[in-house]
Amino acid sequence: QVQLVESGGGLVQAGGSLRLSCATTTHTFSGYTMAWFRQAPGKEREFVARITWNSATTYYADSVKGRFTISRDSAKNTVYLQMNSLKPEDTALYYCAGRVTGTADYNSWGQGTQVTVSS
Repeated sequence: QVQLVESGGGLVQAGGSLRLSCATTTHTFSGYTMAWFRQAPGKEREFVARITWNSATTYYADSVKGRFTISRDSAKNTVYLQMNSLKPEDTALYYCAGRVTGTADYNSWGQGTQVTVSS
């Protein structure tokens, strides 16, 4: 497992932007697929976006496609989620997660960072 630390959450008005970061100081993300998930109060956790570290291939949930961008900085061992045109329904606790590319389960999780979008 990889130790993950998220940052960058906060309170923003609808239409605004935030950038989340997920870093590790204990490992390299090489060979991993990194993802962002979110969980709103009373709802199940849902997938947001993922990036395959070595190829930088990305994939997004339909609900965020065109608004969110996942990226990575290999030198900093950090993965980002740039969130633009935020909506109140984007309000959730956002988690960074990782799995070895080619495996099914995300077995490394961060503690979560809160994103609140006001209308």
